[in-house]
Amino acid sequence: MAETTANAVADYIICFYHQHGDLIANLKLQKLVYYAQAWYLGLYNKPLFDEEFQAWVSGPVQPELYERFKKYQWNPISEHKHVVLPEHIEEHLQEIIQVYGKYEAYYLERMTQAEEPWIKARAGIPLDQSSNAAISQGDMQRFYQPTSDGEEKEANSAESNSQTEGKDSRKAAVR
Repeated sequence: MAETTANAVADYIICFYHQHGDLIANLKLQKLVYYAQAWYLGLYNKPLFDEEFQAWVSGPVQPELYERFKKYQWNPISEHKHVVLPEHIEEHLQEIIQVYGKYEAYYLERMTQAEEPWIKARAGIPLDQSSNAAISQGDMQRFYQPTSDGEEKEANSAESNSQTEGKDSRKAAVR
């Protein structure tokens, strides 16, 4: 059983942005919620929430969250409600925001599209073709699991466009 819901994670992230004088739109929110789930799976071997992601053209999307916020289109999400989560989950989300929140939505989209879980879920579907294929939590867990050789790369190299090097550095950054 998961520890929270995708909606609660989204509410926490939106509220965090509002409290810090920043705005967030649906596309960026989707990617931050995705990375929160992916890293939780990789680090703790269990899902943060039960809802699945689908491999859409724009990268991983949690359909219920998309429906909830689609009325904003590309505009910032104005609604926000304070949500209290267990301290370890709040710390996890703050770390995700610290590592990935500095990137623009389009960059996060491109990053997720270069990673194995999204690619595998699309299974050769053309990049511009719609898909509602589920992204496997098992694939997410394996991809984001810390390397067993103990070798960590510099945390700030998450900007690397190299898929392999970027993957390892993001792992080091989130730990």
